[in-house]
Amino acid sequence: MSAYQSILVEIDGPVGILTLNKAARHNAFDDDLIAEITIGLLELEAAPAVRVVILSAIGKSFCAGADLNWMKRTAGYTPEESRDDAEQLATLLSTLNELSKPTIARVQGPAYGGGVGLIAACDIAVASHDALFSLSEVKLGLVPAVIGPYVLAAIGERYCRRYMLTAERFSAAEAYRIGLVHELVPGEAQLDEAIHEFVDHLVANGPRALGECKSLIRVVTGQPIDRETIAETVDRIARIRAGDEGREGVAAFLEKRAPNWLAD
Repeated sequence: MSAYQSILVEIDGPVGILTLNKAARHNAFDDDLIAEITIGLLELEAAPAVRVVILSAIGKSFCAGADLNWMKRTAGYTPEESRDDAEQLATLLSTLNELSKPTIARVQGPAYGGGVGLIAACDIAVASHDALFSLSEVKLGLVPAVIGPYVLAAIGERYCRRYMLTAERFSAAEAYRIGLVHELVPGEAQLDEAIHEFVDHLVANGPRALGECKSLIRVVTGQPIDRETIAETVDRIARIRAGDEGREGVAAFLEKRAPNWLAD
């Protein structure tokens, strides 16, 4: 693993774990943290042994949004510098969203602003009961623009209208109700138990099929069920069925044995 200042990256069997490691700053975003998360994700994407990626954090907060010192620096940016800065966050979120491997957010504390964007860009999110959430940008005269598409996909337009406009804090129970997180647990020990269950489910499935499934969801979401969309889905299943993994998976099922990705 590469050397990092703001994150930890480790591999535990089929699981890659990327941990935000700025507890004293509540894991708040600055340009260095954004860059390191992006690089760390690409490192885990390229690691053949990694089948699932967990995004976690050290300390009391998952991610408290933007770091105060970073905000002071960006306040004096020119429009061009602001655009370049926003592009870095956009690159991070698109990298996380489009990772070919399943991603799980482990949310143990408050997540504000961009922290909500990280959660929304993961495939699965598990939170402790004491987690708190807020889309707080408008309190600063800003907008949650870069994280917007991912949050909108996670909770829908109606709840975005409420929480992006009010900037109010909402509970883990509310985050579960509106679809931002998939599971709620009492504390950190139970967080790990729940995540292990998800990992067990995920690693039982074809690695290439998981990546193709993620791609399928991105491509067909919001599209009309017309001839073009139907043709896209037909082409995809035909290609996957004829591939090595598809053939192996069907053969293993028919022969009542474990597929080769479980035997590795």
